[in-house]
Amino acid sequence: MKDLRGTTAIVTGASRGIGVFIAKALAEEGANLSLTARSADELEKVRIEIESMGVTAIATVGDIAVAEDRARLLARTEAELGPVDILVNNAGIDIVRHFHEAPESDFVDTLRINLEAPMLLTRAVVPGMLERDRGHVVNISSGGGKVGVPGEAAYCASKHGLVGFTNALRAEYERTNVNFSVVCPGLVSDVGMAHRWEQAGVKAPLIAGSSTPEKVAAVTVGCIKRNRSEVLVNTPPVRPLIVLANIAPGITPFLLRKLGYSGTFERIMDKNLT
Repeated sequence: MKDLRGTTAIVTGASRGIGVFIAKALAEEGANLSLTARSADELEKVRIEIESMGVTAIATVGDIAVAEDRARLLARTEAELGPVDILVNNAGIDIVRHFHEAPESDFVDTLRINLEAPMLLTRAVVPGMLERDRGHVVNISSGGGKVGVPGEAAYCASKHGLVGFTNALRAEYERTNVNFSVVCPGLVSDVGMAHRWEQAGVKAPLIAGSSTPEKVAAVTVGCIKRNRSEVLVNTPPVRPLIVLANIAPGITPFLLRKLGYSGTFERIMDKNLT
């Protein structure tokens, strides 16, 4: 889908963080935006900013983990903007706790929002995309979707799930013009949980580095325009480490400890920075 002008794009989790930057990047390409999130005031501010860029934008407050809210989002999008050409499953939560201490609700909520909801929202738009033989779904996973880290069992499970989900759909629909991509950002500067960790005095290992939210947004748009399957948005030193961890998973705990990742997540859990 090389030309995005006049397309209809849904971006979930669009009131803050990476979602805002993804929405802006799509607007710069001429896409009309259907934005959704649970934060009404913040979402409306983003909608106004997007419309100032010369495209149409609507904002639907809701929880993508709730079936009625998903249905309302899709119905309004199609009624006001037209059929969905692009879906960016960006909304997600990240709760860092020791596995044996975490309440059951942590696991249920994380999997419902981070994995189940994107799957069901994708299931709702794909039939129309197939009928029109046009469409693209981008799932925003994480570095935690490639390597498991301490304190993030549910989060990593959900993000690994998004990677597998995306790869399965690419295999199933490879002979159509409906395409699927997954973006796996590492630490992102200025926005998101890692930024809040730094504000609380917990610094990530130096080797981890960070990517800007603008970079993540540019990669997301690039996935749509060039039909890229899976992209890691990490600093150069991190990429070979992720590849190594996937080739030889047995050494992952050792690598995480020696490089300082395990210590960072231990400090996050000690400070209860969820």
